[in-house]
Amino acid sequence: MTEQICPEKTSTLTTQQFEIKSDHLERQVTISTWTPKQLSSYELPALLLINDGQQMESLGLTDILEDNIQRLTKKIITVAIHAGPERKQEYGTAGVLDYLGQGSKAMAYTLFIFEELLPFVRRQLGYEQFSEKIFAGFSLGGLSALDIVWAHPHEFSAVGVFSGSLWWRTIDQDDPAYSDDQHRIMHQLIRKGNYASWLKFFFSTGTMDETHDRNNNGIIDSIDDTLDLMKELTAKGYDQHHDMKYLELSDGKHDIATWARAMPAFLEWTMITR
Repeated sequence: MTEQICPEKTSTLTTQQFEIKSDHLERQVTISTWTPKQLSSYELPALLLINDGQQMESLGLTDILEDNIQRLTKKIITVAIHAGPERKQEYGTAGVLDYLGQGSKAMAYTLFIFEELLPFVRRQLGYEQFSEKIFAGFSLGGLSALDIVWAHPHEFSAVGVFSGSLWWRTIDQDDPAYSDDQHRIMHQLIRKGNYASWLKFFFSTGTMDETHDRNNNGIIDSIDDTLDLMKELTAKGYDQHHDMKYLELSDGKHDIATWARAMPAFLEWTMITR
């Protein structure tokens, strides 16, 4: 495992970039980190992992963290994992391919998180433990974060899903046999999984996320898929008001600018109100 450090100091954060040689993914993985300057080695910070780290500059994450760090009640280290050229294979649902065969390396990505990334972060940043771990992602990266958290509840306390690809399915929606109830993969995984009382869920969608409405109910699919997944969580035992937060942006699109608008609300929910 090799590493390169490119430090940059802001007014309240130290940002760094590292390279990890991943055996599981068979590639170099770039990660970006943000650590509060006032954080001492005796404190136990929270750890926030974010998929699609290559988008954090466009998202303006440094400014968002700077703007919010003083009011957050918990200190947090943020680690953003840059996606590689096989993003659609590394993200997805581990062990369950979509109907196009995508997600074939999702299990390898999961193993990378636990066996390579987390040990590296602990060693490099000097924190053997964290008060809690949270995972977040956008679009397909949101599906990936949710899948990993749901499959490993004892490792995480919360997940943030921004415009999640919760349509991920085992057969084409144009197939006459297709059924929302049977073929959306993440919904099935929630239904078949176990309740973990400590887990919390943040979902964000935009009314302009897409235009598709496969069941012709007047609600775009991304919103339908998200609300339906929340219903699955409710059926599993989670309280929609206490355990979940849903943010719907009336003019939100499936883009970085929209996710940047939602990020402060996610941080407030994660680090203050949750």
